[in-house]
Amino acid sequence: MAPFPYAIVPANDDEKFMLEALKQAWKAFENGEVPVGAILVHKSKIIARGNNQVEALKDATAHAEMLCLTSGEAALENWRLTNCTLYSTIEPCSMCAGALLLTRATTLVWGAPDVRHGANGSWIDLFAQKHPTHQIEIRKGVLEQPCAELMRTFFQKRRKNDL
Repeated sequence: MAPFPYAIVPANDDEKFMLEALKQAWKAFENGEVPVGAILVHKSKIIARGNNQVEALKDATAHAEMLCLTSGEAALENWRLTNCTLYSTIEPCSMCAGALLLTRATTLVWGAPDVRHGANGSWIDLFAQKHPTHQIEIRKGVLEQPCAELMRTFFQKRRKNDL
């Protein structure tokens, strides 16, 4: 496995946790998966990690966010992820956005936009309408450049069949 390619000094907690999500995305990259990583934080501690495993598991739902949320539910022994923050290197898709609403996660922090599938405004915005039972605080663009760069590098290599 190649060493993690980014030397980032976090300036705040959001960057600190996004860096951990980026390390998960790097794992996915190294395994030939679309490089998305996620971290779930509860009371300032990481309780779950996830990276895309769609190809490995032959499962279109095995997104980093979904795997991370499921692990977080197990860690808390509760499907309600109140007082939890999900960090994702990429804007979540509609499936992952729906899961965030269903789990009642308190906060979403994401890195780079996803113009093809992003469900926080890049393609569609599932968070724009007031939800009847739950609202999620959203912060976006955290470590956007390295998150986007890893994705670009992955698809450039894939097009050249280097992966």
